[in-house]
Amino acid sequence: MKSAREHSIAWLKPPGPLAEGLRIGLLGGSFNPAHTGHLHVSETALKRLGLDFVWWLVSPQNPLKPSIGMAPLLDRVEEAERIARHPRIRVVDLEHTLGTRYTADTLAGLKRRFPRVTFVWLMGSDSLQDFHRWRRWPEIVAGVPIAVVTRPGTVLAGLRAAPLLRFAGARRTGTVLLRARPPAIVILDGPRNAQSATVIRAQEEGGEAMAASAGACYA
Repeated sequence: MKSAREHSIAWLKPPGPLAEGLRIGLLGGSFNPAHTGHLHVSETALKRLGLDFVWWLVSPQNPLKPSIGMAPLLDRVEEAERIARHPRIRVVDLEHTLGTRYTADTLAGLKRRFPRVTFVWLMGSDSLQDFHRWRRWPEIVAGVPIAVVTRPGTVLAGLRAAPLLRFAGARRTGTVLLRARPPAIVILDGPRNAQSATVIRAQEEGGEAMAASAGACYA
């Protein structure tokens, strides 16, 4: 008898066109909120790697981040759709559908459901430096090619990250990544976008505090 997850995998529908040989980048995260930094990573990967599509995997709850201050999943999906105004970017909540909590399990489900698609995991260099904290991270590196887009302030830190030290022979360049057998990692450097969800939330909280203070002054 199939488990609930196996049924979810079997009935999972792709968020867009799907055909044998398609190259799809996967950008996962809380997207709390989505911002132009996510868009920059996606557009860089589309151009530099020759991807066909990028899927934004909006996580119900990132295991490494507190639930306090996390906007509802539907709100984060809707905001991500507003930001991702690109014909080849799809916003999905596949982890909610699959019932997965960790990236390794999500990737296993996607590869099982769509075995003839080439998936590439996308991340910024700021995420790479914390990658060693992810559950079963060596399994992720060994399972799919990984493209890292440099982000301000974490370029050198990313180069010293655990995956690049442990899989020192996995470095690749450009579109070679799509033909390489994992482990395969490429660093995509170039123009950088400094926007982050942390900065946005801090600005919003600061604005609310200023509004509250102004209200008190004029009460």
